[in-house]
Amino acid sequence: MQEKLLNRLEQVENLGRATLATQSSNGFGGRYVDSGKANGFKAASLSFIEKVYGKDHSYYETFNNFVSGYYPSDIESGLEILSSIRQEIQGDWLFTVKGLVTAELFADFLEMADHLLQQGYKDPAAVIIGSVLEEHLRQLCNANSISIEIENNQGILIPKKADRLNSDLAKENVYSKLDQKAATMWLDLRNKAAHGKYDEYTSEQVTNMYSGITEFMARMSISV
Repeated sequence: MQEKLLNRLEQVENLGRATLATQSSNGFGGRYVDSGKANGFKAASLSFIEKVYGKDHSYYETFNNFVSGYYPSDIESGLEILSSIRQEIQGDWLFTVKGLVTAELFADFLEMADHLLQQGYKDPAAVIIGSVLEEHLRQLCNANSISIEIENNQGILIPKKADRLNSDLAKENVYSKLDQKAATMWLDLRNKAAHGKYDEYTSEQVTNMYSGITEFMARMSISV
């Protein structure tokens, strides 16, 4: 599965590179790329991202927002996003070691993470648990009328990072400063796992993270 996704990703990236190769001047100092190729690159990219992550993921939203014109910079932004996705897929935590995590075998991500921990795969478990936490923070913000987006320097709304969601929730007294500190620690562990810093945390820490986040989510129920 990983090899197939990487092969397809390379095809999509090649579309982007081919699009960049068509750039030309409009005679007034501006540069543009072929609109047809740009549209094809965007459509193929969004289709790929949706199949891997879903439409609600920040990768999909960010790509859709930033690759919106026919400037070389739009295509370059798209290629940068695809490069980040490539790193995640190559990191092997997006799926499982030995195909343990499949949609048919597990319905719940925390159950996936627990199973991975029991099998000794702390690194993908840490990423999954941290991702579950991030999504819960996002839902808590929605439930408490806290914006989950922020305007960047170009005036474009982009998704807030998990640390900012955590900070905003504590600021609005949705939960305590103690909960905020715990969430910060969990998110830091998730980031270490996602960036391949596997020697900077232990299986025991991931197990404690699992227990802590499970308790936190039960206490901070969205339905409350």
